[in-house]
Parts: sequence; C-alpha cells; structure tokens
Amino acid sequence: MTNPQTTLTIDGYVDAIPQPGPGSTVTFDLIHSPHTADDATTGEWDEICAADTPDTPYACTTADPGIAEQLLHDIQPGDLVHVTGTLLQAGTHDTPARIDIATLDVLVASPLGVLSGMTLDRWGAYVAVFDPDRDTVPLFTETGQWVGEAESPDALTTLIDIHERVHGGDA
Repeated sequence: MTNPQTTLTIDGYVDAIPQPGPGSTVTFDLIHSPHTADDATTGEWDEICAADTPDTPYACTTADPGIAEQLLHDIQPGDLVHVTGTLLQAGTHDTPARIDIATLDVLVASPLGVLSGMTLDRWGAYVAVFDPDRDTVPLFTETGQWVGEAESPDALTTLIDIHERVHGGDA
C-alpha cells in the first residue's frame, strides 16, 4: 500500500519547544487553526469556516540544516509560522498527519518568551499562561495585549466572553 503525498502550505502555531530528532532532524508540533493569520488579516474567516471548526495538529520534521538551526535557536512555543512541505498521511486515525518541512517563515513571534515550567494554551486569538506554582491564570491576546487574570482555568471562557463583549469581538 502506498502512502499518498502532497505539498501543503499552511500557517500555524508552534505548540512546544522544537526538539532534535533522529540523525540531524528537528521535530515540532504545529497547530493549524482555521482562524489564524491568513483568515484573520482579511476579516473573512466567518465566511470561510464555522466558528467551531477544530484546530488541526501536525507532527513536523525537517532535515534542512538552516531550518533546523532556526527551529532550535529562534523558534518558541506560540510563534505563528508559515510552512511549506510534503504532507505524509498518518498511518492510523489516532496519529496526526506529518509534514516534512521544506520552508519555514515566522509570521508573528510569540508575545511571551519561552517560559520555564509554564505552558501556554490558545483559545483562538487568546493565550493563557499556566504556571504550576499559581492558581490564577493570566490571559493575553495573541498580540500580547493584557486581558486579565482568571481565578482558575475554569473561569477563562468567562474572561474571554467579557473581553469580547467590551471590545466588540476583536481580540
């Protein structure tokens, strides 16, 4: 059975710190949101896809020395990147598709630096910072604008709803 391949160009967010892979490769996870840069800049995403269209994870790998260097030293979680590569379909429904990256460009650097011991999570145009040493959860827009601090992770959606009502739905 053959593994179908196609060239794919997408924008997405780097989900975790890129890691050295086998040989001279580098691997990272990319989250493609249907509501990211290409759609957000035109303001037409409502016409393109439903608001509840899920994000798509991709397991990415590159053996290109220049891209590997960039991934290991310049890219951080939360960066919005534009990638082109060969899409290799997943072998099972349980694993994400894999992209063998040929080009990578940073569209928007994460407004937050690499956070040791902390994790970032996205809700569309919002970024929450989870710190294991704190109960509260700071929330920013993807451009770095302060939104507020939720008393708990469960209160994040309420904080986002309030922010969107006050700002007319613009993050």
